[in-house]
Amino acid sequence: MDNQLNPSKILQVGMGFFASKTLLTAVNMELFTSLAVKEMTADEIKSKLGLHPRSVYDFLDALVALKLLERRGLKETAVYSNTPETDLFLDKAKPSYVGGILEMANKRLYPFWGDLEQALKNGQPQNEAKSGGDLFEVLYSDQDRLKGFLNAMAGVQMGNFIKLAKTYDFSEHQSLCDLGGAGGFLAAQVAIHNQHMKCISFDLPQVEPIAKQNIASLGVSDRVSVQSGDFFKDEFPKVDIITMGNILHDWGLEEKKLLISKVYEALPKGGVFMVVENIIDDQRRENAFGLLMSLNMLIETTGGFDFSLADFDEWAREAGFSEISSLPLTGPASAAIAIK
Repeated sequence: MDNQLNPSKILQVGMGFFASKTLLTAVNMELFTSLAVKEMTADEIKSKLGLHPRSVYDFLDALVALKLLERRGLKETAVYSNTPETDLFLDKAKPSYVGGILEMANKRLYPFWGDLEQALKNGQPQNEAKSGGDLFEVLYSDQDRLKGFLNAMAGVQMGNFIKLAKTYDFSEHQSLCDLGGAGGFLAAQVAIHNQHMKCISFDLPQVEPIAKQNIASLGVSDRVSVQSGDFFKDEFPKVDIITMGNILHDWGLEEKKLLISKVYEALPKGGVFMVVENIIDDQRRENAFGLLMSLNMLIETTGGFDFSLADFDEWAREAGFSEISSLPLTGPASAAIAIK
């Protein structure tokens, strides 16, 4: 046996669900939100969260070892607090909260991923649509479930929307439509950071009340409107820029190409198409999150998959776009940009 080789990486990945479920459980119990108010002893946390005494220290100290909590003292003398990252991103009282996607992972995705092997063998979703039907029909049929889904998507994407709104030069454009706009946050962030822009959030009718409420709460109802429709059936609004945030990956190749073609036809010369996704690196070696998200599309959809910039370049040029580029956003995400 080669003494320079060890199984650490294999075991870390293979048993990764230990750490994942520990974090998801802590988020679900709002541990980080509680610690954002004040640091706490193990006894205080036990009482606050209603925990049995048997494994309190193991649970909390595992989060310390995972660099998700900080601690001074040990066991009976220990006092726990958030790390700077968990305090910023996992406190539900802060607008920077990204835990919505983790809440959804705990309630929905975690059990569905248990059937990944079956999905790889039959190519079918393993979620609520496993026995037939469409995921979005199921999600959109219940207002509470829909709101939870939209909050999850908003939380994980908010940093990307803000960076896009702040980083891209919108000065030569006046209007934007976010297709599949969900809670309206991409359109709202563009309006917040670019006072001259008029924006539309376009999605199915069931989303409209939620989007309007979010847009009003952000104070941009005067410049961001909500339009209901089906982007496969209806014409797109005539604007300078069309965006899609984590939308294109929901669909198979035929649908992707159809949507890109419809965007091209709707835009004026010089118009811009932006796709915010976890764009996979062209050599498919580095962006593990993007590749795993593509596997999640196998779990969640009938034909969806994530893609590289090279893939997007091919589809966009086929539709007629001539200038293709990318803009790095937060973490593994970026914006693929095509100019007509």
